[in-house]
Amino acid sequence: MIQKSQAIKNNAQNVTDYPNNNTFFLTWVFKTDVEKSQIIDGFKRICALVINLNHSSQNRFPDRKASCVMGIGYDAWKYLNLPNPLPKELKTFQEIKGNKHTAVATGGDIQFHIRSDEKSYAYDMAAEISSFMAPIADCTVEVQGFRYWDSRSILGFVDGTENPHGDAREYFAVIDEQDPAYKGGSYLFVQKYIHNLKAWNDLQSMIRKR
Repeated sequence: MIQKSQAIKNNAQNVTDYPNNNTFFLTWVFKTDVEKSQIIDGFKRICALVINLNHSSQNRFPDRKASCVMGIGYDAWKYLNLPNPLPKELKTFQEIKGNKHTAVATGGDIQFHIRSDEKSYAYDMAAEISSFMAPIADCTVEVQGFRYWDSRSILGFVDGTENPHGDAREYFAVIDEQDPAYKGGSYLFVQKYIHNLKAWNDLQSMIRKR
């Protein structure tokens, strides 16, 4: 997926901010029984809504660090007749099967990543977006996240320890002059895995007993 990203001061979306206390991940797939013209019109409205939500959050609650980033999948880009040529690295991820494990392909047309230190604001953003998207798409994934202790995953590991900091974040995350038509944008790689938390905890208990 491709995401639009510029500095918050330009009222655009920020993909390089540090993790917030609360987050929503929403993935949507366009409905097949809705006219294409209606979907395109709805997409235009949701783009305007995301801009307004980011602008409003910066004006009303600048200390809450609330933001919404929208990603557009390859198939959706083609379906919506968005500009050509496409971003150079935008493509649909294909499932990779190994001898033991599989890198799954989790489909989706539009994805939203909402962040805020205030859960109420994150919830309101998600609710407003859902009210706009519901007539034209189905929500296939809704995940609510929160900061767990010192940014640990539920499995107990500290996430993002090798992530870049400072100006290096822009270097690795944001499209530069190599694709000038989409300079300031970013790529989004989406996968969803389900962990057997009980089995993991049982394994940890077994190791501690040894």
